[in-house]
Amino acid sequence: MLIQPIDYFLVVWFALAAASTAYVGWDQYRNNPEPVVMKRGFILVTLYMGPIGLLLYVLADKEPRPGEHESFIKPLWKQGVGSTIHCVAGDATGIILAAAITATLGLPMWIDLIVEYVTGFAFGLFIFQSLFMKSMMGGTYWQNVRNTFLPELISMNFMMAGMAPVMSFLMMGRDMRAMEPTELLFWGVMSLGVIAGFAMAYPANVWMVVRHLKHGLMTERKPGSRFDLGVQDKASADAEEPRGAHGGHGPGRPQHAHRELRRFGVSGGHGPRGIVGAER
Repeated sequence: MLIQPIDYFLVVWFALAAASTAYVGWDQYRNNPEPVVMKRGFILVTLYMGPIGLLLYVLADKEPRPGEHESFIKPLWKQGVGSTIHCVAGDATGIILAAAITATLGLPMWIDLIVEYVTGFAFGLFIFQSLFMKSMMGGTYWQNVRNTFLPELISMNFMMAGMAPVMSFLMMGRDMRAMEPTELLFWGVMSLGVIAGFAMAYPANVWMVVRHLKHGLMTERKPGSRFDLGVQDKASADAEEPRGAHGGHGPGRPQHAHRELRRFGVSGGHGPRGIVGAER
C-alpha cells in the first residue's frame, strides 16, 4: 500500500532497477565477453543496487567496441569493482534471503544479524566462490573452499560493516513496515544496505586484488564462440566480400586481422578456455 512519499519513490526505484537488470542481463550474454560467474554477479548486483549497478557495469565492464574488453578492464579501480561485484553478489544474496526469513519469523534484531552474517558468508564462500569459480580456479571443491576462505572472510566483514548499521537503524525506526518482507519499504532497506555494503567492501577488494588474494574482472573468449576474435574477423571479412566473388576477400578487412590485434596486446585468451586473467 502506498502511504508515505517514500513509497512512491520506491515504486520508481524498483521500476528502474528492473529495467537496469534486464538491460545488464541482455547485454552481458549477448555482447560482453566474460565468464558466466561475472555475468551472474553483475545481474544480481544490478537487481539489488538498481541504476547504480547499471552505472558500474557501463563504466567498468561493458565492452565499448568488439575486441577491446581486455584493455578496457585493466585499470585497478575497475578490477576492484569486479572483485567487489563478486563479493556482493554472493554475500548480499545470502543476507537478503536470511533477512526475509528471520523477519517473517519475528526474531529479535541481534539474532537476525547473526543469522544474516552466517548465511551471507556461507553463500558467498560455498556457492559463489568455491562452486561457481571451480571450473576457472581448478583443483577440487574443498581446495577452493580453503583457498578462498580468507578473502571471503575479509570481504564479508566489510560488507556487513556497511550493511548491518543501515538495516538496524532503518528497521528499528518509526515505520515498522521496514520489518515486513511483504512491504516495499523492507526491500528498499535491503537495497540501501547493499549499496552501503558495496561502498565499504570496495577499498578492501582493491587491496586484495593488488595482493593477488582475489581476482578482478576477466575476459573469456572461447574458441568458436561469438566472442572469439577470429570468428568476428571472419564474419567481417565475409560481410565485406563483394557479391558474386569467388575466392579472395575483396578490399575489406583482412581475414586474419585478429593477429594484428594481438600485436597490440589484445588477446583471444590463454589456454583452451580462452580466459584472460586480470589479476593485479
